[in-house]
Formats: sequence, structure tokens, C-alpha cells
Amino acid sequence: MSRRRPPVTPAPPGVNRRIVLSFLTSAAGAVGFAVTYGLGGQTQWEGVCLAVAFAGLATGLAIWGKRLVPVGGYVEEHEGFTPPPAEQAMTAAVLTAPDSPTRRRGLLGALTLALTALGAAALFPLRSLLPWDRTRPLAALRHTPWRAGVRLVTSEGRPLRPSDIPPGTAVGVFPEGHVEAADAPAFAVRLQPERFTRPPAAGHLDGLVVHSLLCTHAGCPVRLYLDGTGRVLCPCHQSSFDLFAAARPVAGPAARPLPGLPVEVGPDGFLRATGDFTRPPGAGFWSRP
Repeated sequence: MSRRRPPVTPAPPGVNRRIVLSFLTSAAGAVGFAVTYGLGGQTQWEGVCLAVAFAGLATGLAIWGKRLVPVGGYVEEHEGFTPPPAEQAMTAAVLTAPDSPTRRRGLLGALTLALTALGAAALFPLRSLLPWDRTRPLAALRHTPWRAGVRLVTSEGRPLRPSDIPPGTAVGVFPEGHVEAADAPAFAVRLQPERFTRPPAAGHLDGLVVHSLLCTHAGCPVRLYLDGTGRVLCPCHQSSFDLFAAARPVAGPAARPLPGLPVEVGPDGFLRATGDFTRPPGAGFWSRP
């Protein structure tokens, strides 16, 4: 059976330029994603950049496959795994011809750039899975923004004095400059010191105590304060903590006391922390030895 070498059809004008432009667009989208993520991240723009990156890569590959790769409706019986010399010569001629897709200047370089940029951009989110202190993997979980000298402020950032914590009311407090920190919310409440059955782990200021707002069962906010009983209740799973007994759990699934925050009155008359929480706040499953 005789075979004819299929004619090499010249590519339409501008195909190379369109493919290179698609790959460069893909690379630009990947770089945009990396820059957006590195600057703090913004979900919508990250999604747009990824869409542009993958759309550019897909468009370039589609044009390449449709316009440059030789195709034909050739059907023949299988004649063994080693191609006949004529087919080998035909393949070599197609791949080495001036119009071969593997010899088109710039295409492979642009494709390599797009894939490299996408691969590098994909590495950026891995940073979120790694703590900054590589020698202490749990350091980011064990410490909060509370430090010695950090003032207690409201959610609006207003510093608090002891007189701002009236009896019978639990006041939400945050570290100054870190109101949005997820592991830092706390509450301050004024109790009768003579009713303490256990001294607060972090101490108290004439009955004023501060504890983490995060339940030690699943990290839900402990929002309900039962005045007169000295107890706070988590509405998620009904864990209850006795503030007169160092905030130990007395009901519900929680097994650890609420961490306390040591505080003092600074020279300016405002409440400030003297250190971090007595224990890591929130759910305690990760802190087991």
C-alpha cells in the first residue's frame, strides 16, 4: 500500500502572535494572583486573576492544537510497533519543517513562562499552612496579641478604665491595635472577691477578672453572663463556667477552664494586660501532648 506524505498546511497569519499573547496573559494572571495574595489577599481579585491565568493558558493551547498541529483522517491497519521507514521519514519531515509547531519561535518559551508562573503562584497559598516560626510549629496557636502593656479596649477601640466595668455586666474587651484578632476576644466582669472558692488563675483587681471569650470546647463565643451566679454560658453546646471557681467548667462538654488574662491599672489610669492568657484560648484538641 503506497503512502503519500500529507501536505503541511501553512498556518493562518497571526496565529503565532495570538498564541503568545494568550500565554503571556496567563502568566500575567498568575503574577497578579501572587501579588494580590502577598499583599494580604482579596478573594474576588484572586479569583479574577486565576480565571485570567487559566483562561489564557486554555486559549493558547486550544489555538495551538487546532491551528498548528497537523491533523488528518488517515485510517490503516496496525502493522507492528515499529513505524515503517517511510512513516518515520514523514514524521521527521513534519517536525523539522519550517512551519512545525515545535520550531515556531516564541511559542514554547511563552508556554513555559505561563506554566512556570502558574506553578509559582500555586505555591503562595502554601504559606498559609506554615507557621512563621518554623522551629515551633504551634507557636502561632499558643500565643495571642495580648502582651504586657497592651491596653484593654472596646470593639470601637476605646480604652477602658476599671470604672467602665460596672457590677453585674460582662464587657467585651480586645487588645489595642488588634481588635480583629480571632483568638484575642475576652470579657471583663466585676465579682465579689469574698465569693471566690478558687482564686482566679490570672489574679483579679478588687474582684475584676478577665477571661477569654472563646469556649474551650469548640471555640464558640461565651456570650451569656448569669448575674448573681457568677457563671457564663456558651449557647452553642450549653457549656457553663463558674467564674467564682477560676472559670472551671461545671456543665456541658467543655473540659478546660476559660483562660484568664492578667491585668493591671496603668499609669494613665487605663486597664492593661501584664501578659498573655494563662492558657491557649479556644478549643483544646490541638494542644494535647
